[in-house]
Amino acid sequence: MAEEEDRLPQFVRSRLQSVGRQLGEARRAYADAKRSARADLPLSEDGQARIVCRRYAEQRAVSVDPDGRPECFDPEHPDCQGCVEDIRSDTIETW
Repeated sequence: MAEEEDRLPQFVRSRLQSVGRQLGEARRAYADAKRSARADLPLSEDGQARIVCRRYAEQRAVSVDPDGRPECFDPEHPDCQGCVEDIRSDTIETW
């Protein structure tokens, strides 16, 4: 019986370590996916993404945040929402 009691903390510890590793891997994969979505955008000389604005149909060089939103993003406007979806799906029009 004492031996079984000794195994329980070890089992719980090993399970928690496994869960911690899986969580770390998932976080890294998520961060890598976000980075790669932005990395595929052509950049201007000053490092800003060169996209064609869906709202105003004009070429823009803008910063893109880690969530794939350009600095001109308006969350209330459907064209801006579509722009973010295009950036994330790698279908945004660029120049």
